[in-house]
Amino acid sequence: MPGEQPQLYETLDERFRTGRCQAGDSRLEALYEGCRWAEGPVYVPAGRYLLWSDIPNDRLLRWDETTGAVGVFRSPAGYPNGNALDGQGRLITCEQGNRRVTRTEHDGSVTVIAERFQGKRLNSPNDAVVKSDGSVWFSDPEFGIATDYEGHRGESEIGARNVYRVDPGSGEVRLVADGFQGPNGLVFGPDERRLYVSDSLANHIRVFDVRDDGTLTGGEVFAECANGSFDNIRFDDEGRLWAGAMHGGVHCYDPDGTLLGRILVPGTVANIRFGGARRNRMFIAADTTLYSLVMSVTGTPPLPPAGP
Repeated sequence: MPGEQPQLYETLDERFRTGRCQAGDSRLEALYEGCRWAEGPVYVPAGRYLLWSDIPNDRLLRWDETTGAVGVFRSPAGYPNGNALDGQGRLITCEQGNRRVTRTEHDGSVTVIAERFQGKRLNSPNDAVVKSDGSVWFSDPEFGIATDYEGHRGESEIGARNVYRVDPGSGEVRLVADGFQGPNGLVFGPDERRLYVSDSLANHIRVFDVRDDGTLTGGEVFAECANGSFDNIRFDDEGRLWAGAMHGGVHCYDPDGTLLGRILVPGTVANIRFGGARRNRMFIAADTTLYSLVMSVTGTPPLPPAGP
């Protein structure tokens, strides 16, 4: 029928409805179109703006929440992928092209926090998350060295695709999890006692227990993707896991691992992020477009400061 809107929410379990997961906006808002491949949205509360990556165009873009204006934040940017904020509000960026993880200081200078493991160059860091103790955890698949499209074609010096932890004191890069085909998105559970890692090439999400010394145990499969392939993952403040599922839209999982429902997004969904003043705005990077959806669910709160 003329004017009829496409279905946005798909309920697979009644908890998706009763948990307010499909309340809020009834349609997606396209904030920007014109990327080659959009990834890595991160909301900066202090400035009320969002940064995200346009990997093949080798740039970080900036969307201003107060004006809607979009501009280039940094270019060239090392073919950036995932972005995060640390407890001091500094930008952490996975630079696929430069094969490193960096931190943008408050004065705009860039500090390299990881580029080698045991003397060997990293593959192409993909996504990062910062723990409340200040440690930075990141995935390192080979997507950025497979071709020249999202980085620079090259050989893996490490010969494996792993997840690493950067110690906040010593800066040591430590291997914390291996055995992945294509480690991608990662996120801590709300209490930081578990780390969830999506494996895009294995089509599943694994969950690890986090020990006090920063090591991991476990690694069981939390969820499998029947249609699509998992990319970036985030939690809301009621313990539900939301996952960018490529051609499957955005999936929502109960803490028990049940798929509750989906947000049906046009194109291929890569990364998602809760943001906005109330953390109830989901930003979705899909193909060439950055979308926004104001919801009734709220993302987990930002990190507390980890010290000087």
